[in-house]
Amino acid sequence: MQKKSLLLAFALVASASSWAQSVDINGTSVSLEANKTPIHTAKNPQAIAQLPKGLHLAVPGELTVAVAALNSPPLTVFSDDNKTLLGSEVDIARLVADSLGLKLNVVPTSWEDWPLGVASGKYDAAISNITVTKARKEKFDFATYRKDSLGFYVKSNSPLNKIDKAEDIAGLRIIVGSGTNQEAILLAWNSENIKKGLKPFTPVYTKDDAAQTLALQSGRADAYFGPNVIGAWKAALTGKTKLVGSVDGGWPKAAHIGVVLKKGNGLVKPVQTALNGVIQNGDYAKVLHRWGESVESIPHSEINPAGLGD
Repeated sequence: MQKKSLLLAFALVASASSWAQSVDINGTSVSLEANKTPIHTAKNPQAIAQLPKGLHLAVPGELTVAVAALNSPPLTVFSDDNKTLLGSEVDIARLVADSLGLKLNVVPTSWEDWPLGVASGKYDAAISNITVTKARKEKFDFATYRKDSLGFYVKSNSPLNKIDKAEDIAGLRIIVGSGTNQEAILLAWNSENIKKGLKPFTPVYTKDDAAQTLALQSGRADAYFGPNVIGAWKAALTGKTKLVGSVDGGWPKAAHIGVVLKKGNGLVKPVQTALNGVIQNGDYAKVLHRWGESVESIPHSEINPAGLGD
C-alpha cells in the first residue's frame, strides 16, 4: 500500500505541476493549457489522390491511430479531464488525418499493443515515438516525421556526470522501456562490456512515468534512458534530474521516428505526402515548436529509411 500511495503522490504532484505552469524546453516555453487548442491543416489533394482504391480503414471515414496512453509530455499527456489525449504525437496524427480528408480517431493504448493492432487492422497507424529499425521494417512501413534523440538522465545530485558510451553503463541500474530501441542499444553495449570483463548493467522496467520517477528518486535506479524530450520536460519541470549524455536513436547511426503503417497496404505513400505537405506549409513547424521539439525537426519525410540495425 505504501508503494501505491507514493506512486499516486508522484503522479498527482507531476500532473498538478504540469498544468499549473509553463515548462521551458529547448528554449521554448510550453504551456499545456494553451496547447489544448488543436492545430488543424488543410486537405492535401495530392495525398488524398494517392489513397488506394478499396482501402479498408478500421473505421470508415476516420484515421484510427494508436498512441501510447502514457503521461509522458511533451509527446503524450492526458488533459485535465483525464480523458483527452494531448501532445505532439496527437498533433502529428491530426495533421495527417486532416491532410487525408479523414476524421482523427485517437486510441490510447499500451506500447505492447500497437504492433499487433496495426498488423491486424485494428489501427490504421501507430504514432507513438516509434523508431525506424531493420526488424520493424520487415513487418511495417514507416513515414518519418522526427529525429530520434535519446538521453540519459540521473538525479540532480547524482555523482554521475557522463553516460554516452558502452563502458559508462557498466554496473549501473538503468530505467528503460521493454522492447524499445533504447533497450536494444543498452543490450548491445552490455554485450561489449561483458566481452571486456566489465560489470553488466541491470535494466529496470517500470509501468509508467510515476513509477520511473519513484525508482530514480528513491535510489532503486541510477539513471533513466529514453526519449530526450521526455527527460528534458521532467528536468525542466521539477529540477530533480539532469542530462548526462545523449545518443542517436539508431546508434551508432542517426535514426528517425515514423508513422507506422501495415506493410504493403498502400497507406505509406499518401501519409508521406501528407507529412511533406505540412512540413512545407509550416503547420508541422508550429506543432513541434509549441511542444519544444523544434530541435528534432526534419526537412522532409522519408519512407522506410535506414534505421537501428541497418
